[in-house]
Amino acid sequence: MKFNSNPVRGTFDVLPQDMELRNWVQDTIKKTYRQRGYMQMETPCIENLELLNHSEGGENLRLLFKILKRGDKLTFDELSENALCDLGLRFDLTLPLSRFYANNRNELPTPFKSFQMGYVWRAERPQKGRFRQFTQCDIDIIGEKSIYAEIDLLLTIPKALYELGFKNFTIKINDRRLLKDMVVKAGFKEEDFDTVCITLDKMDKVGEDGVTQELLDKAYEEAKVHKLLELLNTNIGGFDSEHAKELQKAIDIVSKYYPIDFEPTLVRGMGYYTGPIFEIVSEDFRGSIAGGGRYDNLLSKFQKDSIPAVGFSIGFERIITILKERNFKIPTMEKKVALVFTEEQQLKEVIDLTEKLTGGGSLVTNFFVNRNKLGKKVNQLEEQGYEVQVIK
Repeated sequence: MKFNSNPVRGTFDVLPQDMELRNWVQDTIKKTYRQRGYMQMETPCIENLELLNHSEGGENLRLLFKILKRGDKLTFDELSENALCDLGLRFDLTLPLSRFYANNRNELPTPFKSFQMGYVWRAERPQKGRFRQFTQCDIDIIGEKSIYAEIDLLLTIPKALYELGFKNFTIKINDRRLLKDMVVKAGFKEEDFDTVCITLDKMDKVGEDGVTQELLDKAYEEAKVHKLLELLNTNIGGFDSEHAKELQKAIDIVSKYYPIDFEPTLVRGMGYYTGPIFEIVSEDFRGSIAGGGRYDNLLSKFQKDSIPAVGFSIGFERIITILKERNFKIPTMEKKVALVFTEEQQLKEVIDLTEKLTGGGSLVTNFFVNRNKLGKKVNQLEEQGYEVQVIK
């Protein structure tokens, strides 16, 4: 029996040359995060299913990869997913960070500026730039309630993108509280807010007509729908609230360094967002390449006191996709040297030279090659970007 060698749909193998690019992108992002005072931490890939199911993860809760109970814990008395499963793969890094902070709070500074990079999983319908397994690169600030936390994030993520060679992007910013005010003012009930937001979140994909039709299909009154779409054209100056003033403060400061626009239709899919929300859109990709927002209530799942928190994440796989389409070359790649020898007695010379070159910062590999295949091997190594030295 022959097995299919392709990776699971929505996942991918990473070739060595692609791994070099991924490592360089991660290292560049990490360097920027560290320069801005963010400390790296890590959480497990799996979390308790009960926690995941009560995370206010929005549409992502339908995309959970669940793990069957093991051994004596697994019974078939009730054949439901939640009865058979007790763990799940994390669908983002924010919920695990909240659990991490609650568990390690006494060991951490306040405010806690953290970053985490790692795989997350969602049972998506695979398409360009959207996978079932993908990497996220998050920064978060826990314990700071002022708008200055958002400003710090909004200056850090674009800096990382600049270091990666991205210039033609725009930050889009909104506030869930302003959005809720518009929904209620249009005549919708407060309890309709999340349902309305699920539809509004599709604005960039289906346009205003598509959003209108979907809201009408959900049996909302036409007058309310049109009133909401009218309010969504309001600029930031049209709001008289502290939330709007704080948002304007962030826009005024960040706009001196990076392009930023108020976008009243911006929703963000996660239900746990409580205040400012933001995305970065690029002309090189349809959709956002980074996103985040404030989630002040998420940590209350673990403790009585409310702790403010805000985070921002780079869409790592989308960045990689864009760079590969550009045929991007790593600008700071170490020198790669391949030492090729054809006689066993040359081994000591090869080892000595390897030690010397690696001591000087080069990446060195060596190969013992049949003399008849020497030319072919040299050509192959040069195609892989190596400077080839044949030991004679």
